[in-house]
Amino acid sequence: MRAQSLELVRPSTRRLHAFWALTKPRVNALVVFCAVIGMFLAVPQGLPRASVVLAATLGIACVAGAAAAINCLIEQKIDARMARTCMRPLPRGVLGSGETLAFAGVLGGLGLVLLWRAVNPLTMWLTLATFVGYAVVYTVLLKPYTPQNIVIGGAAGAMPPLLGWAAVRGEISSDACLLFLIIFAWTPPHFWSLALYRAQDYARAGLPMLPVTHGAEYTRLQILLYTLILFAVTLLLYATRMCGPFYLVAAVLLGGGFMRYAWKLWRAYSDALARKTFRYSIVYLAALFTVLLIDHYL
Repeated sequence: MRAQSLELVRPSTRRLHAFWALTKPRVNALVVFCAVIGMFLAVPQGLPRASVVLAATLGIACVAGAAAAINCLIEQKIDARMARTCMRPLPRGVLGSGETLAFAGVLGGLGLVLLWRAVNPLTMWLTLATFVGYAVVYTVLLKPYTPQNIVIGGAAGAMPPLLGWAAVRGEISSDACLLFLIIFAWTPPHFWSLALYRAQDYARAGLPMLPVTHGAEYTRLQILLYTLILFAVTLLLYATRMCGPFYLVAAVLLGGGFMRYAWKLWRAYSDALARKTFRYSIVYLAALFTVLLIDHYL
């Protein structure tokens, strides 16, 4: 009897894990984190209301997870041809297209309703626009057709701090737009670092990523240039007096580290260095937004 029970539990557990994997939890953790930081930065003094933070965090997380699931649904054939993504639930046949679509619809719908009812309509509409930008504009219209996909589509990925800001303030300000610009400028060097050492994967899948269409040397130069742009954008927060000296010092140190990786990548490429650059870019963004929060309360 116990063995039979275990046999029943294991498939259901695997399916639950598969649904969880559809939401790309590691990627979306950074999305939600930046949105939460935006909520706290939106309050000049003190803390945002806990109920708003909780509702907005859950709502944004649900819609982000739904967008990731739609991305997996649309790209399942591409994912099956790539080593990095072939173990996702749809290529492995663990989940079907119909149940993935239903899952995304329910999860996204719940998130939007929560944002509408418990936060404010502006946040709901901005989050819906982000969903469409990532799941439709980027995945369907940009990624398969242009090597600038990650630049143009990066606008959707840069939205989280704006969503958090709108959740608390009910409006968008120039300070919130600077937070948007940071992630917008960060996205190309972050993603192209990955694309460099996964170029064969993308070529096999037929995706026009920059290393495939323009070569590795050109891509490395673009990474360096966008990293310089990113460094300049991060300093704007101090120039506009949004942040203080603590942020400035940390931004210079973190940005200097990123530029060092980008310079080395341009001058002496290796797959190992590209992996390190990609990993540092994730740490960089998380650390920069953490510093923003600390500086805000100093």
